[in-house]
Amino acid sequence: MELDDSKETTIIPSQVDHTREVCMVDQERWAEIRRLRHEERGSISGIARRLDLDRKTVRRSLQQTTWQPYRRAAMTETLLTAHADFVRTRASQVNYSARILYQELRASHEYIGSYETVKRGVAPLREGQLQAERALLRFETPPGQQSQIDWGQATVPFRAGPTVVHVFVLTLGFSRRGFYYACADERLAQFLEAHERAFAHFGGHTREHLYDRPRTVCYADETGRRLWNPTFKAFADYWGFEPRVCRPYRAQTKGKVESGVKYLKRNFLPGRTFVDLVDFQTQLDEWTATIADRRIHGTTHEEPLVRFARERNHLVPLADQRAFQQEARVSRIVAEDYLVSLATNRYSVPFRLIGQRVEVQRRGDTVHIFHRDQEIATHPVLPGQHQFRIQPEHGPGASARLARHRRSTVSDRSPRPDALPEVEVRDLAWYEAVCERTASQEGRP
Repeated sequence: MELDDSKETTIIPSQVDHTREVCMVDQERWAEIRRLRHEERGSISGIARRLDLDRKTVRRSLQQTTWQPYRRAAMTETLLTAHADFVRTRASQVNYSARILYQELRASHEYIGSYETVKRGVAPLREGQLQAERALLRFETPPGQQSQIDWGQATVPFRAGPTVVHVFVLTLGFSRRGFYYACADERLAQFLEAHERAFAHFGGHTREHLYDRPRTVCYADETGRRLWNPTFKAFADYWGFEPRVCRPYRAQTKGKVESGVKYLKRNFLPGRTFVDLVDFQTQLDEWTATIADRRIHGTTHEEPLVRFARERNHLVPLADQRAFQQEARVSRIVAEDYLVSLATNRYSVPFRLIGQRVEVQRRGDTVHIFHRDQEIATHPVLPGQHQFRIQPEHGPGASARLARHRRSTVSDRSPRPDALPEVEVRDLAWYEAVCERTASQEGRP
């Protein structure tokens, strides 16, 4: 299934007349520079990073009391002047290559000047094109129209050791409200599950979703054509949204979600400590609800939650639709309590795997858990939500009992007559299982 590039979301460059002047900073951006400086007290370096400009350009804009377009100095007469029309027309077609233009001028246009003259003549044309591409016009989407999706990565110091965490970020285009979900990797099963969690979080989804070009979304065949990943396209059709992708090497198109990823790294991660991935997600959810949703957004000047109230009714409702992939394997990092999650419920694995990556899969009414492709645990699917099931043999108590048994078989020494009797130490999960078994027996007629 071929990707329709005609439906890509594009960035509209400012209209530039290369023959007269190049707008180094358009009037809208000039006004935004001054607003960030005088109203938000932003630094020159901070404004430059935020707007993707050079610091000198920002400083020059702040020194101007009125906006003035940049005017290129008139070209002095050179041997290239007689061929100026050809150079302006042909330059963009050969990607502003001075070497190709020089070869063509020498071969077909009786040019007798030097290569350096052509190089100097092409330089302002190339610079003008670069500035035109960077002069992006902000576009806003109506409520419920578009979401932007991306991944952010960070190495997080968990108690079991440093771990790379992949955070799925989905940002609603109108309200700028974001959904953040921490994953063990960025594989397709994780990607689709994170989407469905976002849909449940917002109570619906937008009509369009904008992506970069990861292989989980699309890929190039042997001829270079872009094709949809068939599983992802089936997922989009199942939920009823239209996927769109950025132009190649133009990830700035996803400016809203890119800002969300930066905001996560700069505002959530610094200064925090985490026990494991479960604790990371718990803190992330609390930060989202109390800070990210409640901040005054720098572009809209409103709280995302306030704008979401106007967007909620424009989302495509879920209509109690079931999950797309009930039996896909998903990656999990084993938490400190040796539990892994699946569909809000949690299941135990051997405690020796704390901090390691496992895969969880539902098959019918059974949950299967794998480590390095070896099945290490099975559980019946728990009913309801936010339940947990612990098998007693998965806890550290079982290992302790085996270790004590081994020590007793290799020792020939008889116990001292005044020694206290040994008391077996058992994991709490063992007692919970006994209590559950006793209660079920007492309830039988």
